[in-house]
Amino acid sequence: MTLLRAEHLVKHFPARGGTIRAVDGVSFELARGETLGVVGESGCGKSTLARLLMHLEKPTAGRVYVEGREIFGLSRPDLRRLRRDVQMVMQDPYTSLNPRMTVGDIVGEPFEIHPSVAPRRDRRRLVAELLERVGLRPDHAKRYPHQFSGGMRQRVSIAMALALNPAVLIADEPTTALDVTVQAQILDLLAELRRERNMALLLITHDLGVVAEVADRIAVMYAGRIVEQADVRSLFRAPAHPYTRALLASAPIVGVPPNLADLPAGCAFQPRCGYARDLCRASAPSTVDIGGGRASACHFAREVLVDAPTR
Repeated sequence: MTLLRAEHLVKHFPARGGTIRAVDGVSFELARGETLGVVGESGCGKSTLARLLMHLEKPTAGRVYVEGREIFGLSRPDLRRLRRDVQMVMQDPYTSLNPRMTVGDIVGEPFEIHPSVAPRRDRRRLVAELLERVGLRPDHAKRYPHQFSGGMRQRVSIAMALALNPAVLIADEPTTALDVTVQAQILDLLAELRRERNMALLLITHDLGVVAEVADRIAVMYAGRIVEQADVRSLFRAPAHPYTRALLASAPIVGVPPNLADLPAGCAFQPRCGYARDLCRASAPSTVDIGGGRASACHFAREVLVDAPTR
């Protein structure tokens, strides 16, 4: 069952001398119990996409559906109910957690905003259970965010996001700035929670190694577009877009990501691409189905696929 669907989603921001094309025609689906990893370099539009999916930004064009409901046309009461179904774990828990509130108050705040979810007499117990589920102790509820490490603060953020038992959880760079051991613990926790609650998980990251651990499918973003979608195994074994192939290579990618307010003509990746030809400089490629549930936005996707080394 599809829980989250984006259709031709666009978000442009006006800028001096041009338009920033932060999200430029993104489409995907996410089913119950599935994890989709959205991967790309900094500035490719991943976090703007997350804000659109959370209805924290209004799109320039396109639609988002949650359990079949188009979210941008919802009334205020319906939008409030939507917040129960879709929750987000922010990139930086240090800035997203209120430093003046105890951890118990932070985790319990969703119950105050949505009082019908749990009777007041049960909330302290529910907060303790949530803290325990994410690997913290009930007595941690009395502490403040600054008294925790980065990994523990991220666990608090996850507990708060789980309070309303959402159908969809969006995790925006949840392991950024954490050491490798703590990263693995947070990823394992998210994977366990997705399985036991049968949630849909959208994991946003710049690190392919992160999504390799927990994702079922991967969407690769570049310059506001999804340039490749595939299941994890297929993408790692044989990428069908030059950018994906470059991300998987051990060498740095030549050049720098484009200015989203001044994109190059044709394909946005062509100045950095070893496959680039005159066609790439003349016209932007459409996204094409290359079989096996895979899609690529490259004029020469099948050539890239054939050239891919066996992994």
